Amino acid sequence: MIILGIDPGYATLGFGVIKKETNSLVPIEYGIVTTPKDESLPVRLAMIDEKITRLLEKHKPNAVALEELFFAANVKTGIQVAQARGVVTVCAIKACGNLFEYTPLQVKQALTGNGRADKHQIQFMTKAILGLNEIPRPDDAADALAVAICHANTNDYSKRYFN
Repeated sequence: MIILGIDPGYATLGFGVIKKETNSLVPIEYGIVTTPKDESLPVRLAMIDEKITRLLEKHKPNAVALEELFFAANVKTGIQVAQARGVVTVCAIKACGNLFEYTPLQVKQALTGNGRADKHQIQFMTKAILGLNEIPRPDDAADALAVAICHANTNDYSKRYFN
């Protein structure tokens, strides 16, 4: 099973593609999608649509795992991130139909067993679980991989994909 994990954003959006095999998780690709801050929000959203659509076409994931939003301080930024998240949501549903959403607490719990784990613990576990030589950079990509791992460890599709 191929899983595309997304850490939503409109300036920087993290993505991570992993393959769930019978007894392991294998990293395929990870990185970020960036948009120029001198562009208008609608143009940036169109850029995100284009880049996410290309990722979906390239990897043909069986599932897309998307981190739910958590923001407390800047409502304007939160609304813009929510709009970018909406673009990703539509792209995912159109491309594969299997969209799953996880809160930051659920991601932390799935990777470390502790819903209050800090960023360093999540990055360390992402590196360890995927057998990487170093912590994935930038942070947005590491967060997206963590969301994909959360999905792989939370949902058992082995009967559907491995029989």
